[in-house]
Amino acid sequence: MATVLLPRSLLALFPGAERRHAVDGPDVAAIIDRLDERIPGLRDRLVESGPRLRPHINVFVAGLPAALSTPVGAADTVHVIPAVSGG
Repeated sequence: MATVLLPRSLLALFPGAERRHAVDGPDVAAIIDRLDERIPGLRDRLVESGPRLRPHINVFVAGLPAALSTPVGAADTVHVIPAVSGG
């Protein structure tokens, strides 16, 4: 199973949700769907119609930028990172 790490800023919207999850799925889209089963509403925060990742959400699989169609291996770590802006 892949290890998924969620940002603390996102967890603030889902009280009680854990930062680290072991999730099985062939690609980023399936991983997000499985997470949404555990944390209802999470998918809506990460994915917009299309479907595609929201512009302010970055996903990395094994340290490389990823899209919803990016394959995820059982030993991979998936990081969900919100974009940071400001001055």
